[in-house]
Amino acid sequence: MSRFWGHLTTITIHKLRVMKYCFRVGLYRQGLLHDLSKYGPAEFPVGVRYYQGDHSPNEAERQDRGYSSAWLHHKGRNKHHLEYWIDYTPQPPHHMGGMEMPARYVVEMFCDRIAACQTYQGDTYTDASPWEYYARSLDHYIIHPNTQALLERLLLMLRDEGEARTIAYIRREVLKNGYVESAIE
Repeated sequence: MSRFWGHLTTITIHKLRVMKYCFRVGLYRQGLLHDLSKYGPAEFPVGVRYYQGDHSPNEAERQDRGYSSAWLHHKGRNKHHLEYWIDYTPQPPHHMGGMEMPARYVVEMFCDRIAACQTYQGDTYTDASPWEYYARSLDHYIIHPNTQALLERLLLMLRDEGEARTIAYIRREVLKNGYVESAIE
């Protein structure tokens, strides 16, 4: 399979998986709009060039160029990435810190992590995979403590109690009060 079709297939399968999970928790708009920047001119050609099939092309671009132009573009436009929420802290001494993410974006990030693990791990995926992937990189995340606590609660619940219970918990507790996505952001 060519790199073009391989990359297109991979990002589309991933997007459809995220959409399925977002729909299950009630985040319809976010599910539809998830990762659309990957299909645009700043990200898609780079993804094709560095397509590997078993991991993100951003890693290969980073190895080749010393940075990933596609990732820098992507994380600055997609609110479900914790990196979107890094800014200078409002209190002195002003340093880079994670800002608290709205729950709906933490939930989308959770859905994204499940879908990424399923896409790249295939048949070896388990409900523990998203936690294991997260835990491997935990030492370098810049993330608000409340955001981290919610994400970890969801990843550990998925690992320990399974997908059905975690999705029900998200609908009932995390996105409670009849959360309805706003048509205007």
